Amino acid sequence: MAAHRKPRQRSLGGQTARTAFTLALAGAATATAFDGTGQAEPQLTTAQVKAKVDRLYQEAETATEQYNGAQEKATAAEQHLQTLRDEAARKEEKLNSAREALGTMAAAQYRSGGLDPAVQLALSDDPDRYLDGAAFAERAGDRQSAAVTRVRRQLREIEQLHGAARLELSSLKARKAELKEHRKTITDKLAAARSLLSRLTAAEQARIAADMGGGTGTADRASRASSGARAPLRAPGTATTAAPDSRAAAAVSFAYSKLGSPYVWGATGPDAFDCSGLVLAAYRSAGVSLPRTTYAQIGVGRRVSRSELRPGDLVFFYSGITHVGLYIGDGRMIHAPNPSAPVRIAPIDEMPFAGATRVV
Repeated sequence: MAAHRKPRQRSLGGQTARTAFTLALAGAATATAFDGTGQAEPQLTTAQVKAKVDRLYQEAETATEQYNGAQEKATAAEQHLQTLRDEAARKEEKLNSAREALGTMAAAQYRSGGLDPAVQLALSDDPDRYLDGAAFAERAGDRQSAAVTRVRRQLREIEQLHGAARLELSSLKARKAELKEHRKTITDKLAAARSLLSRLTAAEQARIAADMGGGTGTADRASRASSGARAPLRAPGTATTAAPDSRAAAAVSFAYSKLGSPYVWGATGPDAFDCSGLVLAAYRSAGVSLPRTTYAQIGVGRRVSRSELRPGDLVFFYSGITHVGLYIGDGRMIHAPNPSAPVRIAPIDEMPFAGATRVV
């Protein structure tokens, strides 16, 4: 009778060990889920979503004003760079004419029996040797000396312009990098806000949109619904007559005409605006030039207290001066709130008041 051998036990190695480990993890995860200690993201209430979206929009608006400021500086740098290049081109034309005159003079000297050393230096392609030739130029005749001096001065001026252009180009590159950084911040914040809002029902989203940026009352919303998104919610009425002058009145009228326009960061019209872009466009329509950003706009004109406000005054909010609206009287303003709300009328006490200025 054959002997019975006890089967050998195989070690848990290779695929068998990996399978056992995977099963153990799955079992642990199941147990965790059953005992209520899982790490699933909690469901946010509508109020919590609104609070987070409010914060994201405010952070995006801060980045938008920084973007606007960087854009303004980049535009100025581009214009200055072009001015420098144009001026250098004009001076190079003059230099070429001066060198041609020296060439004519040199040809005449050659025909008469020699070429003055100062003229040789003036015609040299080596600027260092040329600029070091003052001693030779002094030994030339009066006419030649004056011509050489002129060319030397023009060379220096052109080199200075090229140096300034190099610095301006470096500044422009830095501004463009800054723009890219702010653009990413804005788009990331807005994407996060959209993601949060997408968790809500359409009715909840509409309710949040109505609350954000200030409601204008049931009658106003009904008026807008019946007359179209771009129709004024109310006629300017006494807002323009109470304005300090005709330019402020014109700015108020412009703002009323843009009620219902969408908020688009970086936009200054004619059909979309961000907050500072709206007040800039309103006063531009009245022939008044304003800076691009909120923190520059607050420095225009003269500061006024809250009790002194009149239609056309600019009202600013938050400690960083990151939001602005156009005051229209009765404690209200027209402003471009955020991407979820169009240009609208809102009470000025819905945000932390930071100050006001009278432009004209």
